[in-house]
Amino acid sequence: MIRLAWAYLRDRPLTTALNTLLLAIAVAMLVLLLQFGTHAQDRFQRDARDIDLVVGAKGSPLQLILSSVFHVDQPTGNIPLGSVDLLRRDPAVKSATPLALGDNSDGYRIVGTDQTFFPLYDAQFAEGATFERPMQAVMGAKVAETTGATIGQRFIGSHGLEADEGAQSGHDHAPFTVVGILEPTGGVADRLILTSVESVWDVHGIERDHEGHDHDDDGQDHDHADEGDHQEAADHDHPALQAEGNGLEPEVTALLVRYRNASGAIRIPAMINRQTEMQAAVPAAETARLLDLVGASVDGIRLFAWLLAITGGLAIFVALLGMARNREGDLALLRVMGASRIQVFATVILEGLITAALGAAAGWLGAHGLLALAQANSATLNDLGLTPWHPLPSEGWLLLGVLAIGIVAALFPAWRVYRIDPVKTLARTH
Repeated sequence: MIRLAWAYLRDRPLTTALNTLLLAIAVAMLVLLLQFGTHAQDRFQRDARDIDLVVGAKGSPLQLILSSVFHVDQPTGNIPLGSVDLLRRDPAVKSATPLALGDNSDGYRIVGTDQTFFPLYDAQFAEGATFERPMQAVMGAKVAETTGATIGQRFIGSHGLEADEGAQSGHDHAPFTVVGILEPTGGVADRLILTSVESVWDVHGIERDHEGHDHDDDGQDHDHADEGDHQEAADHDHPALQAEGNGLEPEVTALLVRYRNASGAIRIPAMINRQTEMQAAVPAAETARLLDLVGASVDGIRLFAWLLAITGGLAIFVALLGMARNREGDLALLRVMGASRIQVFATVILEGLITAALGAAAGWLGAHGLLALAQANSATLNDLGLTPWHPLPSEGWLLLGVLAIGIVAALFPAWRVYRIDPVKTLARTH
């Protein structure tokens, strides 16, 4: 029966090819949506899971989250370091991780931060150690792999967050030295170059009145060269650093905040948004809003793809119904030669099933092939963590759904064939 069904399909190659193509396009669209949607959501949730609040300059909250948590947008601006000192001392704040953005190296962002950054992204060291002095840098796994960086290698940054922005403005006067390389995290830390906030200030000529800050991992007091100029930092992890000499006030781009208790989530965002020149954005809320905005478009595309699949099923139905009418004599002859009703019925069902299977296979292979090609040529898609040839569990249900469409489309034509009276049919057709 399978060979007979396949022979019938080959007998009308154009119709079979068009029906297969319709289903293949629908399957490819649905697979791509599943892959992008699943990986994007997982990536967003993974990168933001340990960050309760982001504090930055006034502007778009979503832009603040994208630039400071996911590092895919321009920052909303800078905030004076002195203005966030009160927040860092708040008893409801467990940690406030500073970010200083503005430069890149080979297209990878240079991020000024401190030791509290690494636990936020579960970053572990593959080689070397963390930065301890200004102008030392730690490479993310993807950065090290792409650039071939090694421990002890020196490099310079360029102004701007993209490679082409700083083409003519390299900071040759302030080279960095690689002191550590991170293990792959599967997140945004893989494509960042991490250094101290003081390094970013030094590169941009912001002078400080003290040197040699020891950033302890456990958040204890910092040792300073000049004890008389600074207060003890017993109750908070990061004392504010002051600058003098060139008149520029030290700034950071954003703070990644973790709460010590639930009261912080209720009080701190409202306090910042109402009483300061800064804004507070909640990553979970902004990420959900982003996914909702994107989800509306995705739902429309998904609906179109399923309509396309149903159209493919209708095309199979029409083709098989026409076949049943045109081949009544052949099928009646098969009955006379000993084929049972069930065998003839199964032949038509197999035609619908084979067409659907061809479309599903072609669409699946096409979608994953496009993913592999796109990932190889797009740094953004590569950073998303796509696994082109590793199917998602939901793809199996999708393929079963397409096969079901093929079977359902063949049911009525198969039923017509099942009811054929071979004697009457042969008498009428001959």
